[in-house]
Amino acid sequence: MSENELDTSQACVIVPQRVSIEPFTMVIFGGSGDLSQRKLLPTLYHLCNDQNLPDDFAIIGFASTERSDEEYRELVRNALEKFGDYKIHPECWEKFSNNLYYVAGGFDDDSSYKKLAARLEQLAKPSDDGKKEILYYMAVPPQFLPDIFERLSLCTTCDKTFDARLIIEKPFGRDRDSATALNKLISGKFKESQIYRIDHYLGKETVQNILFFRFANSIFEPLWNRRYIDHVQITVAESLGVENRARFYEQAGVVRDIVQNHMMQLLAMVAMEPPIGFEADYIRSEKVKVYRTIRPMTADYIDKFTVRGQYGSGTVNNSEVPSYRDEKNIAPESETATFFAAKFYIDSWRWAGVPFYLRTGKRLQKRITEISIHFKQPPLSLFNTTCEIREPNVLVLGVQPDEEIILHFGVKHPGIGNQLFPVNMNFQYERDLQGEVHFPLPYERLLLDCMKGDQTLFARQDGIEAMWSVVDPIIKRWDNTPAPQFPNYQSGSWGPEESNELLRNDSRQWRI
Repeated sequence: MSENELDTSQACVIVPQRVSIEPFTMVIFGGSGDLSQRKLLPTLYHLCNDQNLPDDFAIIGFASTERSDEEYRELVRNALEKFGDYKIHPECWEKFSNNLYYVAGGFDDDSSYKKLAARLEQLAKPSDDGKKEILYYMAVPPQFLPDIFERLSLCTTCDKTFDARLIIEKPFGRDRDSATALNKLISGKFKESQIYRIDHYLGKETVQNILFFRFANSIFEPLWNRRYIDHVQITVAESLGVENRARFYEQAGVVRDIVQNHMMQLLAMVAMEPPIGFEADYIRSEKVKVYRTIRPMTADYIDKFTVRGQYGSGTVNNSEVPSYRDEKNIAPESETATFFAAKFYIDSWRWAGVPFYLRTGKRLQKRITEISIHFKQPPLSLFNTTCEIREPNVLVLGVQPDEEIILHFGVKHPGIGNQLFPVNMNFQYERDLQGEVHFPLPYERLLLDCMKGDQTLFARQDGIEAMWSVVDPIIKRWDNTPAPQFPNYQSGSWGPEESNELLRNDSRQWRI
């Protein structure tokens, strides 16, 4: 057999990887809150159940309500039963619960941090190099962060035996200025290498796969540029309303909640240049370059090429739902946007002139996140077709709910005539991967990376500031100009009609 021939008898055998985690202590500020109960604690239990955690670990919940360790363990048990999607095994629960602890205190109370310091001294176990790894998880609203950061030095950050890491949930500020001020506060206590700015979207398996798909398949990368790609669409649609996040959402709106972080990350993964390696900073540096080359938006551009909306009442999944203004804890005349659509340009050599259409919203027709790459039409129409619209080649990267990759292309329809017919080649993770495939929860991968010290899937401060620089002009323009007549789209639809016109004006249409 020659070197260029493929030996099809060889199979690609994937050996399940086991990560080696050093002993650690995790302090969860807001350890009894909604995020902790719904996401963090079930994920940590799941990691323990899968034997991904070391023998020596401790999880300390820090919150204001007075309770004992045993009472906290009962709270966690109830959270696992309510929000976990797996059975609680007695042996695993015994191991996990024995490593759960609680400290009651106020975020602005110095004495509470001294109590926490004493607990850390008692519980933290050293790794092989003698260091005690402490992970501080900020599962609290942003307004509490300054109080916590100013007092963490009362715990461990000045103790040379402790190796501290800081995990921060989005949002990272409300705009570029506040994000910069927040970083200045953090950087007084922590180095950039110790800071993990978490975005659960990046923990999704199919989001990570965007990089693998692009850079591991030579048939696509040569076409990944302005010569062959007509435009790109990114849709992040939710069928849910604001649910229990009304107070936060009323202050944030759709741009701060989804566009500044999730959508910018997806855009960067599609548009970035190949990194020189798969190390964290190589990848993050290429993302930052994308943000910095997104064309700045003037007021006229924003008025012409962005669309905002707010959902009215309607029917979603066969259920009648109220309008945004009728939701609990929402102002009756609120002008907060729940829908966003816009056209972006990336002024780089690769993407010059290629529009990126972004769309996201609540109470849309269905829950779906996907990226579609629309290739240019052939220069000559050689074949007949009965289709009203000749469909281009489209590559679809499905993120949720279906984790899939679809390639849309044309073939000859069987028969005497020469008729072009559109078909799809479809790969789905759960359907097509053989054997027992474990799909980690988004927080599962991210928490393990925090424990390992791998920052690849976490935003760097210059990236945070660059993302805010992209969306700040939009937020400012929308805040300073009257909103359209809200509500301007019906729940269960695909948003305002102006969103469709945004593409129709360019002789294009949304894929879904």
